[in-house]
Amino acid sequence: MTPDLLARYADRPLPRYTSYPTAPHFAAGIDGADYAAWLAALPPEVPVSLYLHIPFCRSMCWYCGCHTTITAREAPVTRYLDALSREIDWVGAQIGHAPPARHVHFGGGTPSLMQPGQFVALMDRLHQRFRFDDMSEVAIELDPRTLAPAMIAALAEGGVTRASLGVQSFDPKVQRAINRVQSLAETAAATEGLRAVGIAAVNFDLIYGLPYQTLESCRDTVAQALTLLPERFAVFGYAHVPDFKSHQRKIHAATLPGGAERHAQAEAIAALLQDAGYVRIGIDHYARRDDPLAIAARSGTLHRNFQGYTTDACDTLIGFGASSIGRLPMGYVQNAVRIDAYRDAVDRVGTAIARSCRFSEQDRLRGEIIERLMCDYRADLPAICARHDADPLALIASASGLDGLAQDGLITVCDGVISVAPGARPLVRAVAAAFDAYLDRGTARHSRAV
Repeated sequence: MTPDLLARYADRPLPRYTSYPTAPHFAAGIDGADYAAWLAALPPEVPVSLYLHIPFCRSMCWYCGCHTTITAREAPVTRYLDALSREIDWVGAQIGHAPPARHVHFGGGTPSLMQPGQFVALMDRLHQRFRFDDMSEVAIELDPRTLAPAMIAALAEGGVTRASLGVQSFDPKVQRAINRVQSLAETAAATEGLRAVGIAAVNFDLIYGLPYQTLESCRDTVAQALTLLPERFAVFGYAHVPDFKSHQRKIHAATLPGGAERHAQAEAIAALLQDAGYVRIGIDHYARRDDPLAIAARSGTLHRNFQGYTTDACDTLIGFGASSIGRLPMGYVQNAVRIDAYRDAVDRVGTAIARSCRFSEQDRLRGEIIERLMCDYRADLPAICARHDADPLALIASASGLDGLAQDGLITVCDGVISVAPGARPLVRAVAAAFDAYLDRGTARHSRAV
């Protein structure tokens, strides 16, 4: 990729395309009665996926873009989990049967901030409303700094099969600048503890583009992380949006690397991980060659949702908790973001739906194109259009900036098949954006393209 192309595209603010339409374009419109009808329409034997949001942390990491709050007390967490359990019961009652649960993901915040007994009780509640079997994957995001042995035992008892550990960077200067000091020893203790109880699938999350981060510190972080042999890595670019996340104002913009430097950091991390035998998957994931994620990427069955790249092929993802987003065949629904508003709504009506997006046929069409581009770096427009009864020529004509992407060498278009050039793959979000009919609407803030 030439420096000119990188300068032209890398700093563009673009969605990460973990959904389409993207969350900034959700609006009020679907109420509890509508959501209940959507849930009741789910077929009995069709598997679903579940996401549970735990919006609490003990301290704030200044790079964080998640919906979370800081608490040192247990009472707010207990009250929240009570509401979460009631929401699970309400959703189960609307569905009217116990569908198979294929993927379950606990995110946050810091889900492991729950007490061990609370986590086991929450899993028991899910088992009452959904069916689990040997194909069910239960994943959770963890902070190694606060992961106690009792919680590790509870994770095993609750059936967790995969854990993602936040690492971000092992550079002490970077850690101090983002208010997250975490040693390799703490990370190793968490990793070894999880594996000792049978949770063998351990992922690490890394971030590039952080304050004071350098190529050398990125390489050193990867070298240290590789000594623990995680099954997967997720490598994200830091999104600096201080107008949206006020705590990010503690990070001075002058300490952040620019677009070219961010790209160099991302590629340096990629080179080391690939040299170590990990397969590069999409723009930000890496997995061992025999990992299900790598197999899905090779077979063309990779998907992308709010957790990033996934093997999850379910049409239905049910979100629980404050700010959580669900995807049903009819559209997206999002719960109230504020914890108090979420609890109050669940107390009153059983659900806390605040924003939504009902799919149009154009949404489904463009969403499939964007997902295939993000997952495969390729989209067969005639084949996709045939599934949606659409005209590929009209679609190409309506795509914004497609000719410019081709002239710049980022893509080729042959018989309606769009392919992203190998050297331009880090800029695939710019290609996906050509099919985003909502991009120029509103004032949504997005992260850099690289």
